[in-house]
Amino acid sequence: MNDFINIIAKELNLSTKSVENTVSLLEEGCTIPFISRYRKERTGGLDEVQIDNISQKYDKLKELSKRKETIINTITELDKMTPELRKRIDACWDSTELEDLYLPYKPKRRTRAQVAREQGLEPLANIILLQRENDPERAAARFVKGDVKDVDAALKGAQDIIAEMISEDETSRNRLRGAFRRDAYITSKVVKTKKDSDEAAKYSDYFDFEEPLRRCNGNRLLAMRRGEDEGILKVSINVDDDEAIERLQRQYVHGRGACQTLVEEACSDAYKRLLCPSIENEFAAISKQKADEEAIGVFAENLRQLLLAAPLGQKRVMGIDPGIRTGCKVVCLDAQGNLLYHDVVMAVGSQGNAQNAMSRFASIAKKFNAEAVAIGNGTASRETADIVKRAELGIPYYVVSEDGASVYSASKIAREEFPDEDVTVRGAVSIGRRLIDPLAELVKIDPKSIGVGQYQHDVDQTKLKQSLDRTVESCVNLVGVDLNTASVHLLTYVSGLGPTLAKNIIDYRKENGAFTSRAQLKKVPRLGSVAFQQCAGFLRIHNAKNPLDSSAVHPESYKIVEKMAKDAGCTVKALMESADKRKEIELSKYVTAEVGMPTLNDIMKELEKPGRDPRAEIETFEFDPNVHTPEDLIAGMILPGIVTNITKFGAFVDVGVHQDGLVHISQMADRYISDPLEVVHLHQHVKVRVVEVDRKRNRISLSMKN
Repeated sequence: MNDFINIIAKELNLSTKSVENTVSLLEEGCTIPFISRYRKERTGGLDEVQIDNISQKYDKLKELSKRKETIINTITELDKMTPELRKRIDACWDSTELEDLYLPYKPKRRTRAQVAREQGLEPLANIILLQRENDPERAAARFVKGDVKDVDAALKGAQDIIAEMISEDETSRNRLRGAFRRDAYITSKVVKTKKDSDEAAKYSDYFDFEEPLRRCNGNRLLAMRRGEDEGILKVSINVDDDEAIERLQRQYVHGRGACQTLVEEACSDAYKRLLCPSIENEFAAISKQKADEEAIGVFAENLRQLLLAAPLGQKRVMGIDPGIRTGCKVVCLDAQGNLLYHDVVMAVGSQGNAQNAMSRFASIAKKFNAEAVAIGNGTASRETADIVKRAELGIPYYVVSEDGASVYSASKIAREEFPDEDVTVRGAVSIGRRLIDPLAELVKIDPKSIGVGQYQHDVDQTKLKQSLDRTVESCVNLVGVDLNTASVHLLTYVSGLGPTLAKNIIDYRKENGAFTSRAQLKKVPRLGSVAFQQCAGFLRIHNAKNPLDSSAVHPESYKIVEKMAKDAGCTVKALMESADKRKEIELSKYVTAEVGMPTLNDIMKELEKPGRDPRAEIETFEFDPNVHTPEDLIAGMILPGIVTNITKFGAFVDVGVHQDGLVHISQMADRYISDPLEVVHLHQHVKVRVVEVDRKRNRISLSMKN
């Protein structure tokens, strides 16, 4: 445990006390959001990212510890464990170094070297490797027996043993790793039989591609690996073979002579047959892991921004899922997102009637007292938005991303919510609800279906899911959840709950009515004291008898606030409403062994703005009315746009032509930037200039410079 703490503290440049306390809290079953918000004294004020990093490194070290146990047991059973080897394994906390130490003892398939050892040729290999024998053929003659038919076979078997010894030598492997680290190139070639196929066109940039591996960014590497998986590209990672072999020979060959020549040949064989393929695979895995981490990081940040997008709030909404052939699906929702009405309006296309559609939209909006309109951004979105605008409804309209709405509408969740409605109605409801509260609606959809990442199917799926789940959990707990209106899917992500307790809360709410206090949570079946501690601070009860129940103040701190109010000569409610009363409070008087200034400062901030939603205010947006299709775009045009996706190489922007344009990172600012997130965020309203429209490849190049 102490080894773990010291390693993590050193790697993350954190104090050992902070790391030790954080690990203890994690071991106690505390969640990252809870630790970050309510245990600042113990962690030294670490944020969620730092705590998450500690958690991940701690898990990796535990896995490595188990691997060490397996390795020690295996080598011990082979009766090959030495005090020096055991000491090195015990002190090793690097997985690559550990596997190198294990490699000579690792059970493997029957290799050429193993066959030679079974033939009794290991002593001959040692004689040759010493390079003191002037006549190795004469020495080899003594080993010609049984399966060893002649001197050549004996020498070849001995060379196989030497080659395997060289390939398993820790120094040899590290030297070759150094060469790969400095000088490796990644090369991509098209498979000739696939070159002219339609599916190969998108990989044309990689038909004959070469680049230093250390400079190859994640998106290029993932694109090449995808082409390789599809059988279109052949990808390899290489260094200069002759130079690498010479390095090995300098390490193992001493002087000149017959034995030296045999060792030279064994070095060459070791490199080509064993070492190079092994280290190439290792660097292929390392580069892929790095690219995965980069892509997953971008995906997680995009998801975070999407989930924390500005909500309209609890208002009555008319949702419209635009369509041409089947018409626009229209729904009306109350302020809590409940479905009141649905219909189909033929607004665009050959069967559409704009005048009639304007009248219908106006009539429906008036009948259900709609306060805003949500329009999906898919097919016919622009045309539908124009008709809504001309209808002069007197309420704002917003274009909403409908990515993943079709996935939701066909899901089990949607069927349970709307068993009597078809997928078109469910999709329109999802669009309307996304305007009211994007977070509450999007948690119902697999993040990979929301359309804010690249190569999501090419990266490590386990790590992707873990990262996205952590992101959703972080966002839900940052915003807080209304205990009396939240869906089971939203409650699932609340700190300390999960699917079972979330369902139990919903069932309790249905049976007993709305919660009137956080303390009632203790009556929910299977929701014990630990779960209550973890979840209570993130659940809100508006208009509760105790005003603190609507805030982020944790119930364990209620007594502190009550003491403050008593000292100020007022009620808790009056303290929350009076800035003057709060200014009179000397926080230092309330410091105890368990509660320090970080918690007290958080309490005061929350009393000032209890339950405040940290998300931004929503804004309306309109595309250029003269631009509807890519054919309308002309180089040099300045257009309004919405950022729809962000990658490491740039940002995609919707300018209203049903085809997002790319603002390359080099075109995002008049200064150098290393990350698009320095300049833009998801759903940001931006101004862009059209640089080029490549209609053949369906690519629009945009710029934000100047």
